[in-house]
Amino acid sequence: MKFRLVARFALSLCLTTALAQPLAAQDAPPAGVDQTVPAAMPHGWDPADWDQQDSEFTPEADWHFGRLDNGLRYIIRRNNRPENTALVRMEVNTGSIDERPEERGFAHFVEHMAFNGSTHVPEGEMVKLLERQGLAFGADTNASTGFEQTQYKLNLPRADIGLLDTALMLMRETASELTIGKDAVDRERGVVLSERRVRNNYGLKNTVDGLEFALPDALLPKRLPIGTVETLESATAEGLRAFWQREYTPADTVVVVVGDFDPALVEAKILERFADWAPAPQTQQPDAGPVDPDYRGQTDIYLDPALTENVTILRHAPYIDTPDTLAQRRRTLLRYVGSRILGRRLNRLQRSEDPPFRGVNISTRDFFEDARTTELSVSSEDGAWKRALDAAIDEYRRAMIYGFTEAEIAEQLSNVRSALTNAAANSATRSNDAFVAQAFAIAQGESIPDNPADQLSRFEQAVEGVTPATVLEEMRAYFINLDEPLVRFTGKAAPIGGADALRSAVSAAFARELSPPAETASADFAYADFGPASAIVSDTRASRLDIREIRFANGVRLNLKPTDLEDDRISIRVAIDGGQMLGSRDNPLAVELGGLLSSGGLGQHSRDELQTILAGRSVSASFGVGSETFNSAATTTRRDLELQLQLLAALVSDPGYRPEGLGSWRQGLDDFFARLDKTPGSAFGEASRAILSDDDPRFTRQPVEAYRALDFEKLKTTISDRLKNGAIEIGLVGDFDEEEAIRLVGATFGALPARENDFRPYEAQRNIRVFTGNRGVKMVGHKGEADQAIIRLVWPTTDDRDWDVTSRLSLLARVGNLLLTQKLREELGQSYSPSVSSDQSSTYRGYGTFSMGAAVDVAQIDAAKAAMTQVVDQLRAGPPDADLIQRARQPLLESLDNRLKSNGGWMGLVERAQSEADDIERFTTAKARYEAMTGKDLHALALQYLAPEDAVEFRVVPEAFVAEK
Repeated sequence: MKFRLVARFALSLCLTTALAQPLAAQDAPPAGVDQTVPAAMPHGWDPADWDQQDSEFTPEADWHFGRLDNGLRYIIRRNNRPENTALVRMEVNTGSIDERPEERGFAHFVEHMAFNGSTHVPEGEMVKLLERQGLAFGADTNASTGFEQTQYKLNLPRADIGLLDTALMLMRETASELTIGKDAVDRERGVVLSERRVRNNYGLKNTVDGLEFALPDALLPKRLPIGTVETLESATAEGLRAFWQREYTPADTVVVVVGDFDPALVEAKILERFADWAPAPQTQQPDAGPVDPDYRGQTDIYLDPALTENVTILRHAPYIDTPDTLAQRRRTLLRYVGSRILGRRLNRLQRSEDPPFRGVNISTRDFFEDARTTELSVSSEDGAWKRALDAAIDEYRRAMIYGFTEAEIAEQLSNVRSALTNAAANSATRSNDAFVAQAFAIAQGESIPDNPADQLSRFEQAVEGVTPATVLEEMRAYFINLDEPLVRFTGKAAPIGGADALRSAVSAAFARELSPPAETASADFAYADFGPASAIVSDTRASRLDIREIRFANGVRLNLKPTDLEDDRISIRVAIDGGQMLGSRDNPLAVELGGLLSSGGLGQHSRDELQTILAGRSVSASFGVGSETFNSAATTTRRDLELQLQLLAALVSDPGYRPEGLGSWRQGLDDFFARLDKTPGSAFGEASRAILSDDDPRFTRQPVEAYRALDFEKLKTTISDRLKNGAIEIGLVGDFDEEEAIRLVGATFGALPARENDFRPYEAQRNIRVFTGNRGVKMVGHKGEADQAIIRLVWPTTDDRDWDVTSRLSLLARVGNLLLTQKLREELGQSYSPSVSSDQSSTYRGYGTFSMGAAVDVAQIDAAKAAMTQVVDQLRAGPPDADLIQRARQPLLESLDNRLKSNGGWMGLVERAQSEADDIERFTTAKARYEAMTGKDLHALALQYLAPEDAVEFRVVPEAFVAEK
């Protein structure tokens, strides 16, 4: 359960870090021109029911809409991706904005109470009921509260009519049958306060200050969903019940069901469950404002030792109601193209070896229906704010003065066309999640998502109207004049000269003479020919899962699994021998920069050049460092599979190692290190690695100076042999023709020089990690809030080679998590997020951990330790009962059943199907292992591994407490 700190955005410009245009199947930019063929009308569609009377669009015919006599509305969509699953949502049009002053935090508190007793479901039984059906709390059973809406979420692992009926029954219980008892409120109060305490860090405080400065008269800054300590502590059952009864009405409620069900059946079930909910008067939702468009010329300086240096300038203007029409979508397309070009120019600056800024955002957005805001925000190294601000304002003004070139527009139109083409090709296999997002866009009156093929058709008709002149005209009209802006500075130390220096710098930047933008040239991709393909020396199929396994004469291995799960989508993984195995005690940071390799471009093309060369193509290049391998991954289409493989092969065979790839990383080092102890979580992460490894430098953070000394030349020395000679295994999963895919891999990776056939065993390196023998209590100090603490117990276990032991430890952790949640959250109301986990290493011999912990009030740390001790004692006293095991095991079994319903699930088995063939059998036999486990098995493991004296106990507390100890 969580709250959302969000506002509605109409258009936002953000920098991207992909090498080229990313694949965008579900998030295509809008396009609009005249429809030539009227769309088929979906069942039950009435625009008036959804505040969509001014839209010129119609939802796709496969939607199913309805409205009950009491005012409740519903949206249903039949879909089978993933197959035989469903998502059930209920959204109530109430949030923190609806709270009265004495009710601050009540919307979120009521959301918590939905899980704590109702007319037909006793307190504490709702989550248990769902766990027995295979829904894990948090992952499948959750809720969230925002400013305007509260949403309840159930992810059904099976499209079973009985499970659907249970889900709708529970939604109805939440809507009209909550008991909200005094004792339950008193217990849950601690959980809500715990959630507030955990989230109350430098980031939230900065957000609050920013809202109060930018919107001094508005209601929204005074209505954050998490509430205040005072109102939460004084909340009564009567007060919460009054809020719930006032705000939870049928006419303010929408039920959404997307999944593998007959819509008529779902409609009948909704009618059965909700038709007798008595109607009630709707309350008028307050405005989030007011916002004064003449509010200007003010300056705010907000400091915190953990904050990145940032300057934001902004101005407000009156809200403009823009109906979802063809003409409006055309204007949005013009803004999208112009904003992407501006982002592209800023991106180019950020990719330099000494970038003027670390990050930049320029956007115009709606503030609900109360105002529009144009904002320019730029972050920098400490002390470099003026250089950053100058560069960002210059590029913004340059765009608004001189506009954009034909070449720049062509590049962005190519990207838009690619995204729309991909969305159309994938439309028949869109996911349940994608349809749920579309349903709520309709329900909240924002827009009507229509058929991707229609969007593509309209875009092609609109293209000729996208010119330098029309784009510039729309950008000038949409972005608000930033004269006398509000100026806000955040950082660790105030700028020299204070507010006057800030305002003087802004004024000078807007008065400066600017030259037109420089022309940028394009080139042809230089990696189309890798030489002749080597012969195929082996071609077999793994019998269990029908994975085709190829080996080329040059040593490259290829594993293929065609699926029909996502039309026109192909997932690719490349594993290259090496990874963290190349590090050593003397050189622990040997591959630290490996994750930035793609930022250095290729030998023949810089990263920026690649973005232009590859415009309109669904390709990308990533490079990561794993425990034993370097890894590249991408998702592409059938049309772009060849280019995608060429790009990945080029990254392996000719990485650029260009120093500009490290510019932003270097500038962020000081900030990163400054934040390491500013929250209990980050302080624990740093200290625990050092303590558990006895300060082994391979598993601990090194001094900042060691990172500053790194460069690509050192990385090249370390990894070039592995890139040239190390074993390679490639996995392909998705919508492709096997023979064509084999040919394309052969022409790229299969054409590389001969390399090692097998991944190295690294036996010496596998025996280096040991769990500290120094057990007992470890005090760790943090510089966060004075009431924040973490307590965590960590035991040594073993590695993952024994499948039975690994699976049993996993189930034991799930059982422990249920017990700890019951104890700390439900009974004592002490912690929002207790956790128990098991982690068995697949790399290091004999190494594994079992941990149990929670974030608590510092005054409750002893009580939390006592609760954990009780849980451990219970696990060691005897076998857990059958119901507890069922609740822990069933969600795990459901996840196993659903794993191969996505390309991502398949890829986990396909990517190393030859070199780690045992993983296939481990997976196919997993369900039987879990079903065969008994309470005695789990009890034996608890006795073997969870002896109290074997644990390392971490107490992460404010630094002052450590000093006292």
